[in-house]
Amino acid sequence: MQLLTKFLPWKRSILISSIALILLIILSFYGLYTNKFYFFKYDNYILPIFSIIHFIFLYVLWFKIKEGEISDSPMRNIEYALYVVFIVYLFKLFDTLYIISTYTEFENHQIPATFFPMGSLITVLYLLLIGLTIVTFMYRKKYVGPYNVDILNEQIDSWE
Repeated sequence: MQLLTKFLPWKRSILISSIALILLIILSFYGLYTNKFYFFKYDNYILPIFSIIHFIFLYVLWFKIKEGEISDSPMRNIEYALYVVFIVYLFKLFDTLYIISTYTEFENHQIPATFFPMGSLITVLYLLLIGLTIVTFMYRKKYVGPYNVDILNEQIDSWE
């Protein structure tokens, strides 16, 4: 963990995660087989919608670390929602790998020259995002603290 924090501090990991997310949002509209952008397919809006949760978590994590605050229930809920988004990232990674692996099935068709470079870029970005998401979970636990249910319940005043 010390080696990781030396080469990838929390600010840099949040920044790289944001850049990777923005690039993947743009590339979610890109069709590998056709080398075109499709803005009218509903499937292409899954990642941009789910990435809102990721951006909110990154902002909350940045704020909590900067202000020295402890974890709270809203942050816990956002992180639990990010676990679901993490599964979507894994699905999109395997979907991209599947598309790249089906190249041989379409040898008789005209495949664009950008197929492998863009497919490789998207794959690397998903791997980077998945790794950085795990790293941000570790930074949340290190700098903000664990989700202690007893402390969270003590902060609730039921008479207000």
